[in-house]
Amino acid sequence: MTDRSAPAGDYLVRSEGAVHAGTHLLIDFWDARHLDDIAVAEAALREAAEACGATILHIHVHRFEENGGLSGVAVLAESHISVHTWPEIGYAAFDVFMCGSCEPHEAVPVLRRHYRPAREAVEQRRRGVVG
Repeated sequence: MTDRSAPAGDYLVRSEGAVHAGTHLLIDFWDARHLDDIAVAEAALREAAEACGATILHIHVHRFEENGGLSGVAVLAESHISVHTWPEIGYAAFDVFMCGSCEPHEAVPVLRRHYRPAREAVEQRRRGVVG
C-alpha cells in the first residue's frame, strides 16, 4: 500500500516504508493497434494523465514519415508520460513517471483501451530513493 499523503510542497512518495522521488512504470505493448494515429496518441496521453490525477502542462506528438511511427509526451507538473511506437512491428513503449499524490498505475488500463495490445509487460521502479 502506498501512502501518497505529504505536506504541502512535498512531492516525495512514501511507499512500503521507503521515501522516493517517484514511481516509474515501463510499459511494453506488442501487437497493438493505432500505432500511427496521432489523434489516438494525444487522447491516450491526455486520458492517462487525467486518470492518474496528474496536471497536464503540455502534450506533443510527432510522426516519423518514413515508417509512420510516433513519439509523444505529456509533460506533467508531476513528471511525464511518453510513448514511442513502431507500427512495422506492432510495438509501443510507454514511460509513466510520476511523483506526489498521482497514481501512475491508473494509466495502464487507459493505454490498454486505446491500443488494444495482444500482449503486454509492465515494470515498476522507484526513482530517487532517499530514505
